[in-house]
Amino acid sequence: MQNNNSSNPSMVRHAVFMMAGTLLSRILGLAREILVAAFFGATKSMDAFNVAYTLSNLARQLLAEGALSAAFVPVFSQTLTKSREKAIALARGTMTVLLCLTFFVVGLGILGAPALVHIMAPGFDEANHALAVGLTRWMFPFLIFISLEALTMGELNSLGSFFIPALSPAFSNLVFIITAPFFAAKFGVYGLALSVLSGGFAHFMTQWLWGFKMKAPLYPIKPDLKDNDLRRIMKLFIPYAAGLSLNQVNPVISRMLGSFLQEGSISVLNYSNRILQLPLGLFVIAISQAVLPQLSRAKDDDEFIMTLRQAVRFALFVVIPASLGVIEISREFVHIVFVRGQFGAWAWSATSSTLAFSMLGLPGMACSTVIMRALYALSMPKEAFKVTSFSVLSTAIFSLILVYPMGYNGLALAPGIAFTLSGMLGLYYVRRKIGRPLKIITSKVLGDYFIALTVLDASIMLYKFLWPYNPAGSLVLRASWILGVIALSAGMYSIVTFKMKFEEWGLLRQAFKR
Repeated sequence: MQNNNSSNPSMVRHAVFMMAGTLLSRILGLAREILVAAFFGATKSMDAFNVAYTLSNLARQLLAEGALSAAFVPVFSQTLTKSREKAIALARGTMTVLLCLTFFVVGLGILGAPALVHIMAPGFDEANHALAVGLTRWMFPFLIFISLEALTMGELNSLGSFFIPALSPAFSNLVFIITAPFFAAKFGVYGLALSVLSGGFAHFMTQWLWGFKMKAPLYPIKPDLKDNDLRRIMKLFIPYAAGLSLNQVNPVISRMLGSFLQEGSISVLNYSNRILQLPLGLFVIAISQAVLPQLSRAKDDDEFIMTLRQAVRFALFVVIPASLGVIEISREFVHIVFVRGQFGAWAWSATSSTLAFSMLGLPGMACSTVIMRALYALSMPKEAFKVTSFSVLSTAIFSLILVYPMGYNGLALAPGIAFTLSGMLGLYYVRRKIGRPLKIITSKVLGDYFIALTVLDASIMLYKFLWPYNPAGSLVLRASWILGVIALSAGMYSIVTFKMKFEEWGLLRQAFKR
């Protein structure tokens, strides 16, 4: 693959740091779920806790980590190129506005908890409804901590600090793991709510204290509501929040249509989605978070195009082999992760097939996620809303088309097709804004990937032929099989792409020269 004369190795370095921090957080997150399951299992009180946590987490995704980051980071990054002092003052003023907004939303959440729980869980009996309402009211202040964390993370990322912000969720999970046994023993399931709040506070404090290290600590000041940059952030926030709220419709579509299929269809879709979220969160979100500040402060169109091109290609460089690998070993991977107890042969087969079809859409999801960051960096809220709306509409249409001939597999495939098409629409808007071709995916790129993936696929199939997976084997033997195929495929893909001079290796080499 051809090399660019200019490159942006810092984007790659930051993405790799975020992947490392995210990986540790995911591991601790799994340990957290194991701990909760050990204390409460699958009980009514746990159902109530999950509903309450979902409500507070939904508010976080829409307001804090979604719309806030999309509106704040581009404006802050652009201001930073002009004046560091003005940019930090902007962040502090934004903090004041954010505190006012989140306190208002938390108040509404506490007052409206009975209605929210009724919408989320209409089948709860009176006692479980009351418990879920109480837990929701306890946990809604979580939004305050996580909103401040999102603001601090946006500031630190824009200042070039990525590892600590990516690592801070690990501290949140660690605090939860440490406090939950004590709180749960004293307060029951309400103790988990206290641990959530404690973890959220630790999440924020980790980054807030790091702000002193970066000589940019945040604290609320009287905002200048006439400041153009602050007004831009506030103006962008609402359409981004509206667009992100539409994203929550996609899982609802699959659940609605899945309810008309055979029993267990919704469950297998959820199980496969849990596995999909690992590479999605580990690779795609890390790269998109790292590239947003870089795109926002691009000096000219040439730098913007180069950064976007490298971000999309680096995302594909990572997720395409991951997608193919998981597809090839979907049955084996699902077996070692889920098959035990009541998880029988049908669930194993169905989850494996839905996982394979879901992974087909991962490259499209990766491209779409990075391209959405380009729209945010260009301050194009209307276009971002159109892309999100198109994605939701496409998911609904393809789900309806595919659910009859393919069943739950069609519902797994539909979102990937929709994200791929919405990514193409986003590219169209970016190209129209800049006014010239972006040349992100060329015939040369596709040809090189075809060769590399053919070798990768052949190596996996040879591995499976020479060393078949034994479902009846010990856990150590089965885990060794999974690690072996991952090591082999990663090694073969690395060798082939290195020999073919994929430009991503040059980016990685430059990124870690320091």
